[in-house]
Amino acid sequence: MTSTLPGTATTDEKLDEVFAPIFARIAEGAVRREDDRRLAHEEVSWLRDAGFGALRVPVELGGYGASIRQLFRLLIDLAAAESNLPQALRVHWSFVEDQLAALPDEGAQRWLRKVGEGTLVGNAITEPGVGAIDRYQTRLTPDGERAGAYRLDGTKYYSTGSLYADHILVAADRDGERVSVLVDATADGVTQHDDWDGFGQRLTASGTTEFTGVRVPADRVLGPGYGGEGRTYATSYLQLVQLAVLAGIAARATDDVVGWVRDRTRTFTHSTADLPRHDPLVQQVIGRLSAAAYAARTLVLDIADKLDELASAGWEDEQLLDRVEFDVARAQAAIIPSVLDATTQLFEVGGASITSERLRFDRHWRNARVISVHNPLIFKLQAVGDHVLNGTDLPYAWSAGRK
Repeated sequence: MTSTLPGTATTDEKLDEVFAPIFARIAEGAVRREDDRRLAHEEVSWLRDAGFGALRVPVELGGYGASIRQLFRLLIDLAAAESNLPQALRVHWSFVEDQLAALPDEGAQRWLRKVGEGTLVGNAITEPGVGAIDRYQTRLTPDGERAGAYRLDGTKYYSTGSLYADHILVAADRDGERVSVLVDATADGVTQHDDWDGFGQRLTASGTTEFTGVRVPADRVLGPGYGGEGRTYATSYLQLVQLAVLAGIAARATDDVVGWVRDRTRTFTHSTADLPRHDPLVQQVIGRLSAAAYAARTLVLDIADKLDELASAGWEDEQLLDRVEFDVARAQAAIIPSVLDATTQLFEVGGASITSERLRFDRHWRNARVISVHNPLIFKLQAVGDHVLNGTDLPYAWSAGRK
């Protein structure tokens, strides 16, 4: 890392001093990256060098010692600059949180120090076909050539962020047991493809990853894999990253359209004002955009506060775990429709010129639409309704595949 991290847990002002200029640089190239479909390797390196991946790492281990609220506050701001990047780093944050929860374990300390030095972690969890509803097809088997070591074989899809990462957190089956395995992104037998073909969030590096006889030391098998039984903070935490992305999209869409309307001099014959910015109907659309951005940001930070409370309790307060899981599911129902509506309605402030590819305002809706289908809202609403009506436990595992 080229930057010097602060020696004590930091304030919002100090974090903004470090990261706001970087976010501004990232935002400058957003439209060009969208046009060129250029993965944001350079931009990720700026974040890495400034210690962005070490926000939650304790100061004594090389990080900023930031709170969960501070992390999500910055994730919203990064999403406003480039919505692909918080999603690309989503599993990195949960990996760091897992290590924090395991302290003072020596292995956790070691990985947190590596994150403090700039290490980033991607993921390879979801599989094509059967997926992980019943089992993982990706297998971890004993390495016949080395005692206590393993070999990893399988194919993963939606390997979000792995092309930006130093290590990949892989979900696998070990003799019928779900396990998490940490693999070097450049290890022999690892092949990554940038073949994600969604119409939004195109630069999240969410393509296919193949593992062919990848050697895995015993100390890289980290424990139970995602999707096991019981309550976990991870589902609400990971979902909140997606909602932070939506909050950032709404903020950037608002800023983009406000700037465009302020400079616009063309209007319609039946408008009530000479300039669009004075037209009350145009003002109403801008008001809707601003309200969506505000509501999304407020809800995300409210839930982040509760996650901080949970972390302080060692993630063991089951009532609070249920409350946060319930709240983040309900927040989806509030944030997703309002952001999708706002990023659709924004086109009403102008004529055909607002659809110019030079502006790429369409990316706001496309990105919001794609991020919104993670853990689809229809299933979350059903779970919320069943919980409210019948007291049914909330589901904590959200896997995809064929039954």
